[in-house]
Amino acid sequence: MEPHPRADTNTAPSAQQPGEAAPRTPLSRPSSPGSGRSCAGEVPGSGGSDEVPGGAPEGLRLPGRGAARPAPAAGVPAEQSGDEVGRGSEAEGGRDEAEQGRDPEERLPETQSDRLRFLDLAARRIARGVDLDETLRGLYEAAVPAFADVVLVHLREPLVAGEGQAAEPLVLRLHSFAQGPEGVVTAASAASAGVAGPVRSTVGGPFAELLLGRQPVFGDVPETEAVVSELLEPVAGVSATGAPGRRLIIAPLYGRRHLLGTVALLRAAGRPVFVADDLLVAAQLATYTALGVEASVPSGQEASAADALQLRMLPSSLPETTGVRLASRYLPAAETSQGGGDWYDAIPLPGNRVALVVGDVMGHSMTSAAMMGQLRTTVQTLARLDLPPEEVLYHLDEQARRLGSEHMATCLYAIYDPISQRLLVADAGHPPPVLLHPDGSGEVLQVPPGAPIGVGGVPFETWELPAPTGGTLLLYTDGLVESRNRDVLTGMELLRGRLEAVAARVAPPPLDMLCDAVLTLLDPDARDDDVALLAARFDGFAPLNVAYWFLSPQPQTAGRARQLTRRALHRWGLGSMLDATELMVSEVVTNAVRYASRPIALRLLRTDVLRCEVGDDSPQVPRMRRAQAGDEGGRGLFLVDQLALRWGATLLSTGKVVWFEQEIPEEYRQHRQEGADAA
Repeated sequence: MEPHPRADTNTAPSAQQPGEAAPRTPLSRPSSPGSGRSCAGEVPGSGGSDEVPGGAPEGLRLPGRGAARPAPAAGVPAEQSGDEVGRGSEAEGGRDEAEQGRDPEERLPETQSDRLRFLDLAARRIARGVDLDETLRGLYEAAVPAFADVVLVHLREPLVAGEGQAAEPLVLRLHSFAQGPEGVVTAASAASAGVAGPVRSTVGGPFAELLLGRQPVFGDVPETEAVVSELLEPVAGVSATGAPGRRLIIAPLYGRRHLLGTVALLRAAGRPVFVADDLLVAAQLATYTALGVEASVPSGQEASAADALQLRMLPSSLPETTGVRLASRYLPAAETSQGGGDWYDAIPLPGNRVALVVGDVMGHSMTSAAMMGQLRTTVQTLARLDLPPEEVLYHLDEQARRLGSEHMATCLYAIYDPISQRLLVADAGHPPPVLLHPDGSGEVLQVPPGAPIGVGGVPFETWELPAPTGGTLLLYTDGLVESRNRDVLTGMELLRGRLEAVAARVAPPPLDMLCDAVLTLLDPDARDDDVALLAARFDGFAPLNVAYWFLSPQPQTAGRARQLTRRALHRWGLGSMLDATELMVSEVVTNAVRYASRPIALRLLRTDVLRCEVGDDSPQVPRMRRAQAGDEGGRGLFLVDQLALRWGATLLSTGKVVWFEQEIPEEYRQHRQEGADAA
C-alpha cells in the first residue's frame, strides 16, 4: 500500500457534513514515514504526527512524558538521551526536508513554556467559536493530534443554561467526536450520523460523583470502569486493544454553576500513555470548552423572555370563516435556543375570503421575535386594505427596510376565495406550499420565490392557482423540512409523501391529525429551528348560496336592490326575514348611491348566517351617528345597528365594502342540516 501523502500544514480539520455516516476507523497511528499530519505553524513546536516504529509521534509540543524527541537527519549521530525510541529505524529511513529545517527550539517538548504556548493557542481557538459547534470544532483542532488521537464530547441532556435548574437524573448524550486516522481529523455529529449503539446514557453512582468533583481522571480509575466502553463506543478498535487505561483521560465540562458534560481524550495504542502533568492540560482544555459551551447557550431568563414574547405575538386562535377550515401548530426550537422569528396568521377578508400567511424572520434572538411581531402587525394592516398579494409583500418589504433592522425575513402570502375556488399566492423567498388534492395525491406548488423581505428593489409576482373543494393547503416554515442532516428539497418530498400516506389511511384526514402526522418528520436530535405550520381545508362555497348583482348608482337603485333581495330570499326559503333585510339593504344601498361614481356591487351569501355586502368605489367609510329630532337623515346606519346581528365597513384599495349579518331562523338551519345529512 502506498504511504498516505503528508497533509497540508495549514489545512484545518474538516467537519463531517450532517447526514453522513460517522467514521468508524480502527484506532491506530500511521506507520510509514510522511503519513502523519504536520502541525507546523499551528502549535509552535508541536511538530507533526510522523511515527517511528515503537515510538510516539515526533515533535509533540506538550511534555510527552515518554514522547520521542525528533530524530536527527541521516548520517548525524543520534542524541544520547532517554528518549531513543525508534532511533535506529529513523536513522535508516532519514528525515524529510521539512523536519530537517525545523527550528531546534520547536522540537523541545519538555519546557514549561511549550505547554503554556499550546494552552494559549487552544484557548484562542476555542474562544473563536460563536456557537456550540464552532466551540467544539476549536477544541478538536487544538487537541487532535497534538494532544490526543480521539476527542469525544458528551453533553448533558437537556443542556442547562444560566440560572436554570439541572435535570435529574444525569443523562449524557454524545454530541460529536473527532479523530485523526491517517492524519485527517474528522468531526461528526454522532447523534445524527447513525452511530451504532446508544448515544444517550443515564449516569449515576460513583461515576456521577466523580464528574461532580470537577477533576479529570485517567481511564483506569475504578469509577470509570463501567462507563468507558459506552463513552468510547463510536471509536472502532477500542475493544480489540483492550481497556485503554492511562491512554484515556475523562474530564468533566463544568460551567460556572452546572455540569455540562464530559470530554474524553484518547491516545492510540502506539503512543505513550498520559501522565499526571497531562491531567493539568486536560483540565484547562475542559475549562475553556465548558465556558464556550455555556456562552453559546442563552441564559434561561433571556430564552424564556424571547419565547414568551414570540408566543404572545402569535395568534391565540384562528378565525372561523365559511368555506375554509383551519388548523395550526407551532414548535419552538431546542430548549437551548432562543426564540425565533417564525409566525403564521389567518386574516378574514371581505367576501368570505381569507388571507393565509406564514413567515420566518432569520435568526434566534429577542430582536428576531420583536421583528416578527412588527412584520405580522404590518401584514394584518395591509391585508385589511384588501391589497393584492404582490402589493402586500411590496409594502412589507418597504416597512422592513424602514425599521432599519439587519434581519431579513421570508414570507408567503395567499388569498383563498371559496366562491371562485381560486388561490392567489405571492412568495418572498419562502418554501412553497404543499397541496393535498381531494384524491389523496400531494403536490408541491410551483410558486416562483421572490427575494426575501428586507432586500429591496425586487418586484414580487402574484400567481393564481386552482383551489379544489376538499383539498388541503399546507403552509410551513423551513424548520419543518430542513435540518442538519436533511436539505430543503429532500424535506419537501418527505412532506409530500407523508401527506399522501395519511390521506391513504383516512380520506379526508382531519386537520389536527394531519398536522400531528406532519410533525413526526422532525428529528428531535437534529432540529435546531422553530417550526410554524398552517393547514387550510378548502370547503368551497356552493353557487346556489350566492346572489350577486351590479347596480348603477341611480336614485331608483335602492328599489331595484329591494326587489332582487326579495327574490333571493324567497328562493332560499327565508321569507320570514324579508322585512328587516329589505330595510337594511335599502339603507346601505342608498348611502352607496350617494357617494359612488361607478356601479355598485350587491351580494347576498347564505351560510349559517345571512350576509349582505354592498361595495362602491368611494373611500369614505360611513359612521353611525344619532340623528336629532329635526334631522331628515342620519338614521340609516342606526337602524342597521339595531336590526343586524353584526355589521361593519372595510376600506379597500378600490373603495369600501359595507356589510351586515343576520341570524338565520333555527328551524331553517335544522331543515338544511337534515337535507345535508340525507345527501
